[in-house]
Amino acid sequence: MDFEAKKPATLDEIRWRVARALDRHPLCRNVQFDVVSIPRSKKSNWTITLQSVAPEALWEASDIVADIQDAYELAVAA
Repeated sequence: MDFEAKKPATLDEIRWRVARALDRHPLCRNVQFDVVSIPRSKKSNWTITLQSVAPEALWEASDIVADIQDAYELAVAA
């Protein structure tokens, strides 16, 4: 099995990364979102709620979020 472990990140770090990634895509610059902590599953322990997404930006925004979700997990608070 050849895969990289997800990097731990705080809610603020994830929020920042998603905001920067969406801002880099011309169709996604006005997308509003929120990062939500969810019970841990096999795939993730956080998700994004997308709000105010133009129809033409929905697929791009979803792909951007999925890529970030594949790379980061919500760090456990000490």
